[in-house]
Amino acid sequence: MAKGEFRVQKSILTRPEKKVLLWLASRLPRWLNPDHLTTIGFIGSLMAGAGYFLTNWGKGFLWLASLGFIINWFGDSLDGTVARVRKSERPLYGFYIDHNIDALTALIICIGAGLSPYVSFSAVMLILAGYYLLSIFTYINVYLNEAFVISYYGFGPTELRLSIILINTLFFFLPLKNHPVTLLGITMKFFDIFVVGVALVLLILFLYAFFAGRKVYEKADEKTKTNK
Repeated sequence: MAKGEFRVQKSILTRPEKKVLLWLASRLPRWLNPDHLTTIGFIGSLMAGAGYFLTNWGKGFLWLASLGFIINWFGDSLDGTVARVRKSERPLYGFYIDHNIDALTALIICIGAGLSPYVSFSAVMLILAGYYLLSIFTYINVYLNEAFVISYYGFGPTELRLSIILINTLFFFLPLKNHPVTLLGITMKFFDIFVVGVALVLLILFLYAFFAGRKVYEKADEKTKTNK
């Protein structure tokens, strides 16, 4: 966490997840430090991306992708928790490493998914763009008011991982047909419709948050001028 920053996390699973993380953090061996956990989380993202790519040779590799998301959650969620439990926090270093790794994680997973037979590469890149827009918005707000918003409207990283694992499971068990479809004159895979839908949701969230924040900062500047 950056110096002076406070976390805002109000997702659906925040309270039970926090209890689980604290329980795990207090029982991990002392030699396993936050840097090790960050590395484990990144390895999980590599597994997820590789799992998606390998589905070109069999949909059973969806289980590897899902396992990658679980390992990514374990490392990514526990590195900061362990640092806080052991009182060994490095706010600047931790913030720098954690969020750069998050950006690489999203890139790797999206590339893997885009190279799978399920969705088009271009469609997945729309999701990546939406994710990066929200990330940039979040980091700007950390700089301006030292508030790090981790979740939006009850939905955070853990809920996202679980949703993706559920989708992977559905793809494995359901005999879904991924026939080409034409929408607004654009031909795409059937599953691309859902990908584009998610990308639009991310864009709408960004735009809503952007215009709401614009009013807040405009009023803050006016208040500062008045007090001078």
